[in-house]
Amino acid sequence: MVKASVLALSLGFAMLGAQAQPQAGSQTVVQQSIPDAPRPQTTLPGAGKVTPGLGSASSSGDDASVGASTGATGSAPAPSTQAAGAQATADPAEQSQPAVTTSDYKTFTLNVGVNFVQVPFTVKDSKNSLIHGLEARDIRVYENGNYQPIVRFNRGDRSALAVALVIDQSMSTDDMTRVNNSLGALQAAFAPFDMVAVFDYNNGPKEVTTFTAAQSARLTQAIEMSKAPGREPLLAGSLDGPLSQTTIVNNQNFDPNTAANRGHSSMQINAPRDLHTLNDAIFEAAKALTKMDGRTYRRVIYVISNGNEYGSQVKPKDVIHYLQTNNISVFGTIVGETALWGIGTLDHLHLPGMMEDNILPQYAKATGGNFDSEFRTGQIEKSFARIVEEAGNQYVLGYYTHLNPLDNKYRTIEVKVVGHGNDLTIMTERGYYPSAVDATRPMAPPATAP
Repeated sequence: MVKASVLALSLGFAMLGAQAQPQAGSQTVVQQSIPDAPRPQTTLPGAGKVTPGLGSASSSGDDASVGASTGATGSAPAPSTQAAGAQATADPAEQSQPAVTTSDYKTFTLNVGVNFVQVPFTVKDSKNSLIHGLEARDIRVYENGNYQPIVRFNRGDRSALAVALVIDQSMSTDDMTRVNNSLGALQAAFAPFDMVAVFDYNNGPKEVTTFTAAQSARLTQAIEMSKAPGREPLLAGSLDGPLSQTTIVNNQNFDPNTAANRGHSSMQINAPRDLHTLNDAIFEAAKALTKMDGRTYRRVIYVISNGNEYGSQVKPKDVIHYLQTNNISVFGTIVGETALWGIGTLDHLHLPGMMEDNILPQYAKATGGNFDSEFRTGQIEKSFARIVEEAGNQYVLGYYTHLNPLDNKYRTIEVKVVGHGNDLTIMTERGYYPSAVDATRPMAPPATAP
């Protein structure tokens, strides 16, 4: 009986222990579900292995160490590797960029359209007056003899000009005096929105001022500084005849002590080189004009000279090639004896090695410009206003060529006006060379006074 009581008591204690064990276990689970606050750390795990822009060297090892650390401190577990990869994909700025090598460029092709051509031109009637009011439907343009549809057209409204003034200082004293007296009226011919630079030349070109506002005091001073005394002509007999000799009679030196050099029977007197570097001056002005934006300004060179050329470093054909490549037109006022009727009509009979009397018409015809020939001071002043008006009010058409824009081959241009009679004169460039720089630029818009 006693044994039965002891056995029942032991069984009861065993049942009570079995019921108390799950309660203790549940209490432990509740305490583990509430994490402690994270403890401050002096160093970050794996911080020495992180490379800027590339992340850590071993992401799996770092993740393991971080997980171990957080597990030990009871803080929240770190995100998994898959979550980190998804975050890197969602934020491209955090992704590492591969190194670019030279071979990588071969896989890309950039196609840029550089086939837009713009053509300025002037139309005059039989009385040499400008024709206004023409529309695109009145114009036909041909490139290398092939018709080209016009896609843009400027009706001859006043355009903003970038003008490079070229003033000849190698003329005679009388011609230079007339030019000096007329230069005061030059600045008034320009509009306030025009930009003007000044070059002069004597034995070589010189930039007086870079491009400045047409009505600025700086331009006024530059034009004043371009005035020059000119050159005195050589006196008659100074280089030949009896006055040019020493002790030479009948080609024999009767006084050997006056001989210039031993072994020579006469003294040779050489005339000084009379340089007129017009080609070099136009070329320098053209290079300065290429820095002016063709989308905003029409590029024009305005020459005031008698047109004489001798001693330049560059040839006219090379200068014209440069002008036709960069959409630059040459206008001019021809002064001096060259401007007189009948003077200079034999220029086409120019002899090699001799000075060319007037090369300005050659430049004007090749680039679509124009020129006036004036002798008196009052007429020269009026010429300034006519030339600037004509340059600023040219028609400009644009079309897309189908030729290779980068072949550097010359293309001819012909502009015709239909339905307005046959007595019209059309002045435009004879052709052009393609340019990858300016071909994509649209035509300069009409300007308005500020």
